[in-house]
Amino acid sequence: MAHPLIPQIIELATPVAEQLQLEVVGVVFHTNQNPPVLRIDIRNPQQDTGLNDCERMSRAIEATLDQTNIIPDAYVLEISSPGISRELKGDREFISFKGFAVIVSATSPHKGQQEWSGQLIRRDDTTLYLNIKGREVEIPRSLVAKVQLNERH
Repeated sequence: MAHPLIPQIIELATPVAEQLQLEVVGVVFHTNQNPPVLRIDIRNPQQDTGLNDCERMSRAIEATLDQTNIIPDAYVLEISSPGISRELKGDREFISFKGFAVIVSATSPHKGQQEWSGQLIRRDDTTLYLNIKGREVEIPRSLVAKVQLNERH
């Protein structure tokens, strides 16, 4: 069930996003965490949503939220993009997210594992390369079911 403040937060965030030429595509308030986490997902309709868009929105909405005092207690504000938290598919995404923490799932076990967490090094026509605790690990692309950003890092 959605938190009761969500409609009010969307009402506040939408005009702020529009001033920055962004769109609010989702709001989640995780009150089961301490402090609670307010996540606002945004999208840049003109181009791929980037870190700069998230930073601009964060600064702008933070001021608005503080002025209204809609959330009186301490909370963590996260601004993200559906594109930032999704599965990596295209070559461009693999280049853009080089060095980011990812989780790789395989269709079948490879060297005794079916899932790996590490930093994305690169991928070529046949292999996906990860840095796992300073060691380069090679996973055949033919076994890779999906690669997604690891939001826990």
